[in-house]
Amino acid sequence: MSKPKVFVTREIPEPGLKAIAEYYEVELWDKYTAPPYEVLLEKAKEIDALVTLLTDKVDCNLISSAAPRLRIISQYAVGYDNIDVECATKHGVYVTNTPGVLTEAVADFTWALILAVARRIVEADKFVREGEWYRKGTGWHPMMLLGLEVHGLTLGIIGMGRIGRAVAKRAVGFDMRILYTDKYRLSPEMEEKFNAKHVDMDTLLRESDIVSIHTPLTPETYHLIGEEELKKMKRTAILINTARGKVIDTNALVKALEEGWIAGAGLDVFEEEPLPPGHPLTKFDNVVLAPHLGSATWKTRTAMAMLVADNLIAFYKGEKPPTLVNPEVMKVRSPGWK
Repeated sequence: MSKPKVFVTREIPEPGLKAIAEYYEVELWDKYTAPPYEVLLEKAKEIDALVTLLTDKVDCNLISSAAPRLRIISQYAVGYDNIDVECATKHGVYVTNTPGVLTEAVADFTWALILAVARRIVEADKFVREGEWYRKGTGWHPMMLLGLEVHGLTLGIIGMGRIGRAVAKRAVGFDMRILYTDKYRLSPEMEEKFNAKHVDMDTLLRESDIVSIHTPLTPETYHLIGEEELKKMKRTAILINTARGKVIDTNALVKALEEGWIAGAGLDVFEEEPLPPGHPLTKFDNVVLAPHLGSATWKTRTAMAMLVADNLIAFYKGEKPPTLVNPEVMKVRSPGWK
């Protein structure tokens, strides 16, 4: 039997590609930008497996036209709202993702944003690089670039899954009080460990000094944070988002920053990616912007690539992929090509 064909929509770390190539004939899209939808649509008709990113639109039109040859979509991400999972299941297409392996990296980056906004790190860097510090004529001043002291503050976590808990764990070292919202409540032992209290959204927004978002994007969480929610936050509060851009209503956030409803924001994800030059969010000194870097460490991105490979290899062997997101598909079709 010849190897099944897989189309990989972007370069991923080499160990993952090598592992996949042992079982699949690999075609790699080697451009930095994503393949256009029309290209992806045509490629899908010629392949047995597909490796995708969040920026790849895998709708029912694509899945329907690729079936029955296309058997598995291995997503290089935790989220998979870019894939029509219901349609994939109907057509017997397995969908997998890469949860767990990026938890610590994203939690680290969340804290990098918290501290960068609170202590005005990016502003300070600009202050030095552009010569303003030199022009001020003094090496130190009691009122220079005063920021927010994080120690002992209240941290509100929206979504207490793997990443939310990892962020809470790091907050313990800052002696923070934690408020969280989630449809599942932590055990009493875990709440005590994190100094955490389960509250409703209104309480979290009103009482938190820092609000950090760690919820998946679903119809229920789309624009979860809008004008009404932002107005409930403290004027001294900071909003952090390393989850999904569409959880925040961008227009409402811009208005909140313009009118001083909140003190600042740290954003790694956006409703529109990449963020265009001159976007309203780029004009605020009290906002730290990053180009979707939450999982961007060599260790984590390689682990993600290996999990993509593990899912494809398990399917090849006729086994259930380790991180299958639509297990009901197994009733439609067994894994493998037999």
